[in-house]
Amino acid sequence: MAKQPRILAGETAAITGGARGIGRATADACLRQGMKVAIGDLDIDAARQAASELGPSTVALPLDVTERASFAAFLDGAEEQLGPLDVLVNNAGIMPIGPFVDEDDATAQRILDINVHGVILGMKLALPRMIARGRGHIVNIASQAGKYGLPGGATYCASKAAVINVSRAVRKELRGTGVHVSIISPVAVNTELGLGLSEPRQPEFRKIEPDEVADAIVETLRVPRFDVHVPKRLSVSERLITLLPITVQDGLSRVSKADAVLSKVDSAARAGYELRASRSEPRLEAAPEQPQISQVSGD
Repeated sequence: MAKQPRILAGETAAITGGARGIGRATADACLRQGMKVAIGDLDIDAARQAASELGPSTVALPLDVTERASFAAFLDGAEEQLGPLDVLVNNAGIMPIGPFVDEDDATAQRILDINVHGVILGMKLALPRMIARGRGHIVNIASQAGKYGLPGGATYCASKAAVINVSRAVRKELRGTGVHVSIISPVAVNTELGLGLSEPRQPEFRKIEPDEVADAIVETLRVPRFDVHVPKRLSVSERLITLLPITVQDGLSRVSKADAVLSKVDSAARAGYELRASRSEPRLEAAPEQPQISQVSGD
């Protein structure tokens, strides 16, 4: 028997990195379901602008996902203004890319602090609230890059693989509590983070819109699933590819140009994003300005 979809109207969702891209699209999708939404972002001005455009059921709150006090204040503020927390979407993340041997230590630290520790911290702070009520849903934004290591984004891929596996472990620990954990693994998305990336040959791996990811998030809130691919058909590809020897997988990545997605990019198109990402961890100084990403080139 098919599961009866949950009604989300009246529930409270908190979304990290909610001022732009997937986060903002998810806020909009949740609002269309009748939910109340707290947008948390390091860029509070952008968050306030997004909240004002999205409507009265939205609040904007400052958030640094790497700081426990900031994250706790974000969740407290969301509950004070909107009611008990039903959903946390751990969306905040950065993707500086470039050859692994050229990556400076500050960049690697920023990626792991935001993409991994931010998710871990969010779960540690939100789960006790949810467990006490016997309900709730954590949605962690992963990536297809976390399932297939891609050259040009080694540390980013590692961060998303960590999100996938910490979510798997926590899900097992939560059995019987009434609290769900899901991971959302999209291909490259048409947001600022995805600017200038190469397109692979396979249509199913080509760039998608943030609304597609947001719709997948809402769908898994209504009918909980753990491992959500965006687009859905990628789940079949993953099952088939993992059966192949690593050398065959590598060959397919080269032929399909999947290996080029993060390694052969338009550095000019990404320059603004890379600069903003380099300043996204307040405790660390921005990395020196130096070539961090490969130029677009042919085969």
